[in-house]
Amino acid sequence: MSRIGKKPLNWSGTTKVSLSGNTVTVEGGKTKLDQWVDECLEVAIDGDKREAVVKRRDESARTRAMHGLYRTLLANMIEGIEKGFVKRLLIEGVGYSAKLDGKTLVLNIGFNAPVKMPVPAELSVEVPAPTQIVVKGADKQKVGQFAADVRAVRKPEPYKGKGIRYDGERVRRKVGKAMVG
Repeated sequence: MSRIGKKPLNWSGTTKVSLSGNTVTVEGGKTKLDQWVDECLEVAIDGDKREAVVKRRDESARTRAMHGLYRTLLANMIEGIEKGFVKRLLIEGVGYSAKLDGKTLVLNIGFNAPVKMPVPAELSVEVPAPTQIVVKGADKQKVGQFAADVRAVRKPEPYKGKGIRYDGERVRRKVGKAMVG
Protein backbone atom coordinates (compact mmCIF):
# COMPACT_ATOMS: atom_id res chain seq x y z
CA MET A 1 0.00 0.00 0.00
CA SER A 2 1.14 3.53 -0.68
CA ARG A 3 2.85 4.93 2.38
CA ILE A 4 2.07 8.48 1.33
CA GLY A 5 -1.48 7.77 0.16
CA LYS A 6 -2.66 6.22 3.41
CA LYS A 7 -1.64 9.17 5.60
CA PRO A 8 -4.65 11.25 6.67
CA LEU A 9 -4.86 14.94 5.75
CA ASN A 10 -5.35 17.38 8.64
CA TRP A 11 -6.15 21.09 8.60
CA SER A 12 -6.65 23.94 11.06
CA GLY A 13 -9.92 25.52 12.15
CA THR A 14 -9.81 28.44 9.72
CA THR A 15 -9.63 26.16 6.65
CA LYS A 16 -12.74 24.58 5.11
CA VAL A 17 -12.48 21.39 3.03
CA SER A 18 -15.50 20.12 1.10
CA LEU A 19 -16.28 17.46 -1.50
CA SER A 20 -18.72 17.91 -4.38
CA GLY A 21 -18.86 14.92 -6.72
CA ASN A 22 -15.22 14.24 -7.57
CA THR A 23 -14.02 17.79 -6.82
CA VAL A 24 -12.35 18.69 -3.54
CA THR A 25 -12.51 22.38 -2.58
CA VAL A 26 -10.24 23.97 0.03
CA GLU A 27 -11.16 27.48 1.23
CA GLY A 28 -9.48 29.82 3.66
CA GLY A 29 -9.61 33.59 3.89
CA LYS A 30 -10.10 35.00 0.40
CA THR A 31 -8.45 32.04 -1.34
CA LYS A 32 -10.20 29.01 -2.82
CA LEU A 33 -8.56 26.04 -4.59
CA ASP A 34 -10.28 23.17 -6.43
CA GLN A 35 -8.89 19.77 -7.38
CA TRP A 36 -10.63 17.10 -9.42
CA VAL A 37 -9.99 13.59 -8.05
CA ASP A 38 -9.83 10.55 -10.33
CA GLU A 39 -12.80 8.14 -10.21
CA CYS A 40 -10.53 5.28 -9.12
CA LEU A 41 -10.12 7.03 -5.74
CA GLU A 42 -12.53 7.98 -3.00
CA VAL A 43 -12.09 10.91 -0.58
CA ALA A 44 -13.66 10.61 2.87
CA ILE A 45 -13.88 13.94 4.73
CA ASP A 46 -14.60 14.14 8.46
CA GLY A 47 -15.39 17.79 9.24
CA ASP A 48 -15.53 17.29 13.03
CA LYS A 49 -12.02 15.82 13.26
CA ARG A 50 -10.78 18.11 10.46
CA GLU A 51 -9.39 15.10 8.65
CA ALA A 52 -9.64 13.60 5.17
CA VAL A 53 -8.49 10.21 3.88
CA VAL A 54 -7.90 9.21 0.26
CA LYS A 55 -8.92 5.58 -0.37
CA ARG A 56 -8.60 3.26 -3.37
CA ARG A 57 -11.62 1.67 -5.03
CA ASP A 58 -9.55 -1.22 -6.46
CA GLU A 59 -5.95 -2.49 -6.48
CA SER A 60 -4.99 -1.96 -10.14
CA ALA A 61 -1.55 -0.58 -10.97
CA ARG A 62 -3.02 2.71 -12.20
CA THR A 63 -5.06 3.18 -9.03
CA ARG A 64 -2.03 2.52 -6.85
CA ALA A 65 -0.07 5.09 -8.88
CA MET A 66 -2.82 7.72 -8.48
CA HIS A 67 -3.26 7.13 -4.73
CA GLY A 68 -0.14 8.93 -3.50
CA LEU A 69 -0.35 11.56 -6.24
CA TYR A 70 -3.82 12.82 -5.35
CA ARG A 71 -3.13 12.68 -1.61
CA THR A 72 -0.06 14.89 -2.17
CA LEU A 73 -2.01 17.29 -4.41
CA LEU A 74 -4.67 17.68 -1.70
CA ALA A 75 -2.00 18.12 1.00
CA ASN A 76 -0.36 20.86 -1.10
CA MET A 77 -3.73 22.62 -1.44
CA ILE A 78 -4.22 22.62 2.34
CA GLU A 79 -0.65 23.80 2.98
CA GLY A 80 -1.02 26.52 0.33
CA ILE A 81 -4.20 27.87 1.90
CA GLU A 82 -2.81 27.76 5.44
CA LYS A 83 0.82 28.87 4.90
CA GLY A 84 1.31 29.66 1.22
CA PHE A 85 4.26 28.85 -1.01
CA VAL A 86 7.27 31.07 -1.70
CA LYS A 87 9.97 30.92 -4.38
CA ARG A 88 12.92 33.31 -4.23
CA LEU A 89 14.98 34.18 -7.29
CA LEU A 90 18.34 35.97 -7.42
CA ILE A 91 19.69 37.94 -10.37
CA GLU A 92 23.45 38.01 -10.95
CA GLY A 93 25.24 40.09 -13.54
CA VAL A 94 26.52 43.63 -13.98
CA GLY A 95 23.59 45.90 -14.80
CA TYR A 96 20.98 43.14 -14.41
CA SER A 97 17.92 44.15 -12.41
CA ALA A 98 14.20 43.63 -11.90
CA LYS A 99 11.37 45.96 -10.95
CA LEU A 100 7.64 45.75 -10.55
CA ASP A 101 5.46 48.01 -12.69
CA GLY A 102 1.90 47.46 -11.44
CA LYS A 103 1.10 43.80 -12.17
CA THR A 104 4.03 43.45 -14.61
CA LEU A 105 7.51 42.22 -13.75
CA VAL A 106 10.13 44.09 -15.79
CA LEU A 107 13.52 42.37 -16.19
CA ASN A 108 16.61 44.21 -17.45
CA ILE A 109 18.98 41.34 -18.06
CA GLY A 110 21.26 42.20 -20.94
CA PHE A 111 18.83 42.13 -23.86
CA ASN A 112 18.31 45.18 -26.07
CA ALA A 113 14.83 45.72 -24.57
CA PRO A 114 13.48 44.96 -21.08
CA VAL A 115 11.52 41.70 -20.75
CA LYS A 116 8.00 42.32 -19.44
CA MET A 117 6.16 39.44 -17.76
CA PRO A 118 2.54 39.85 -16.59
CA VAL A 119 2.02 38.49 -13.07
CA PRO A 120 -0.90 36.01 -12.79
CA ALA A 121 -3.84 37.30 -10.71
CA GLU A 122 -3.59 34.59 -8.04
CA LEU A 123 0.11 35.27 -7.35
CA SER A 124 1.91 38.13 -5.66
CA VAL A 125 5.40 39.16 -6.72
CA GLU A 126 7.71 41.34 -4.68
CA VAL A 127 11.04 42.89 -5.62
CA PRO A 128 12.67 43.76 -2.26
CA ALA A 129 15.96 44.61 -4.00
CA PRO A 130 16.77 45.11 -7.70
CA THR A 131 18.48 41.70 -7.76
CA GLN A 132 15.84 39.74 -5.82
CA ILE A 133 12.41 38.47 -6.86
CA VAL A 134 9.96 36.81 -4.44
CA VAL A 135 6.97 34.89 -5.87
CA LYS A 136 4.17 34.01 -3.39
CA GLY A 137 0.86 32.23 -3.73
CA ALA A 138 -1.43 29.46 -2.49
CA ASP A 139 -1.17 27.20 -5.56
CA LYS A 140 2.17 25.37 -5.51
CA GLN A 141 2.08 24.56 -9.23
CA LYS A 142 1.42 28.17 -10.29
CA VAL A 143 4.10 29.58 -7.97
CA GLY A 144 6.66 27.08 -9.30
CA GLN A 145 5.64 27.59 -12.93
CA PHE A 146 5.89 31.39 -12.79
CA ALA A 147 9.27 31.17 -11.02
CA ALA A 148 10.47 28.72 -13.68
CA ASP A 149 9.24 31.04 -16.46
CA VAL A 150 11.14 33.98 -14.93
CA ARG A 151 14.29 31.84 -14.57
CA ALA A 152 13.99 30.61 -18.17
CA VAL A 153 14.32 34.19 -19.49
CA ARG A 154 18.05 34.10 -18.65
CA LYS A 155 19.27 30.86 -17.09
CA PRO A 156 22.53 31.04 -15.15
CA GLU A 157 25.47 30.37 -17.44
CA PRO A 158 28.39 28.21 -16.25
CA TYR A 159 31.36 30.50 -17.08
CA LYS A 160 30.62 33.70 -15.17
CA GLY A 161 27.44 32.64 -13.36
CA LYS A 162 25.36 35.48 -14.83
CA GLY A 163 21.60 35.03 -15.06
CA ILE A 164 18.56 34.30 -12.89
CA ARG A 165 18.77 31.48 -10.37
CA TYR A 166 16.73 30.14 -7.47
CA ASP A 167 17.86 31.14 -3.98
CA GLY A 168 20.15 28.35 -2.80
CA GLU A 169 20.72 26.93 -6.30
CA ARG A 170 24.33 26.06 -7.03
CA VAL A 171 25.59 26.61 -10.54
CA ARG A 172 28.50 24.41 -11.58
CA ARG A 173 31.22 26.68 -12.85
CA LYS A 174 33.43 25.78 -15.79
CA VAL A 175 37.00 26.88 -16.38
CA GLY A 176 37.44 29.13 -19.40
CA LYS A 177 40.11 28.81 -22.05
CA ALA A 178 43.65 28.70 -20.75
CA MET A 179 46.14 31.18 -22.16
CA VAL A 180 49.21 29.57 -23.70
CA GLY A 181 52.24 31.76 -23.37
